[in-house]
Amino acid sequence: MANTSSARKATRKIARRTIVNKSRRTQMRGAVRSVEEAIKSGDRNAALEAMKRAEPELMQAAQRNIIHKNNASRKVSRLTHAIAKLAK
Repeated sequence: MANTSSARKATRKIARRTIVNKSRRTQMRGAVRSVEEAIKSGDRNAALEAMKRAEPELMQAAQRNIIHKNNASRKVSRLTHAIAKLAK
């Protein structure tokens, strides 16, 4: 348990940020999932539309330190590559 007033305040602050970050992480994961489902179904146009929504979500999550920048870039790269394979 926090002993000082500043530590108690930090605990309250962390709890508030955790709620916001969980929401943003859930939103990001949903966007990625929609792209993966479109890829799995083989619908290239739906995958491209979903990717237009998912890429900004991933990059914003990286900017806000919800996920690491390289993790976001890797996810975008892999999803883009998977969509490109659908064209063949």
